[in-house]
Amino acid sequence: MTIHASDPFASPEEDRSPVRRLRGRLASPVTLWTAPGPAGLTVSSALVADGDPGLVLGLIDDESELWSAVEEAGRFTVAPLRDSDRQLADRFAGLMPAPGGLFRADPWRETDYGPVLDGLDTWAGCRLTGSRPYGWGLLVEGTVEYVEIGPDLDPLTHFRGRYRQLR
Repeated sequence: MTIHASDPFASPEEDRSPVRRLRGRLASPVTLWTAPGPAGLTVSSALVADGDPGLVLGLIDDESELWSAVEEAGRFTVAPLRDSDRQLADRFAGLMPAPGGLFRADPWRETDYGPVLDGLDTWAGCRLTGSRPYGWGLLVEGTVEYVEIGPDLDPLTHFRGRYRQLR
């Protein structure tokens, strides 16, 4: 068995997208979006805009189960994940197996906007207000209709292709 110092499957440096490399150098919050169905997806391209009303924007895969569920229900949840939620984030990103389905391994509470993981005390319930193709993804806009704010906990962040802890 050979151990490589770098990823043997990575694209050569000269073939890598400079835009993707720039995006990788911006620290991103890791959030979990869910919708009735249930469906869910880890999203690290998300933004909350304060205003009247407040808005949530996110880039998601237009072929994801989450998008199908959001489009059908017209509503969804957004919850920032904690540093302790790395496996959950990987599972909902499709990077880790989910025997029996994404929602089977953990306790969830049902809300009008979709399931929320028990113990996630900070989350928003949103009504879908728009979507459009944006780059390689789908820009989804939601109006924030409900917010629960829990205690400050170490947020899960994504930087340079890995989860990082804020210090």
